[in-house]
Amino acid sequence: MKKNAWILLLFIVLGLVGGALVSRWLQTVPGLSFLTQTADLNWSPSADLLVFSYDLSLGIEISLLSIIGAAIAIWLYRKM
Repeated sequence: MKKNAWILLLFIVLGLVGGALVSRWLQTVPGLSFLTQTADLNWSPSADLLVFSYDLSLGIEISLLSIIGAAIAIWLYRKM
């Protein structure tokens, strides 16, 4: 399989989503709360230029398990 940046990006996104799913499933376990706590990152640029206006909102909730999932995905990509 040919390695390229798009495949790496796909692996990272899948790792983040997989880590987020595991984080959601483990939220009820009290001893693992340090792994499942999320940090909210929000970015919302907007402009009104009289002719047109835009408002974009991007929000990311990331946890330690999501970061671990992304790291595993990068490791798997390098092993390919």
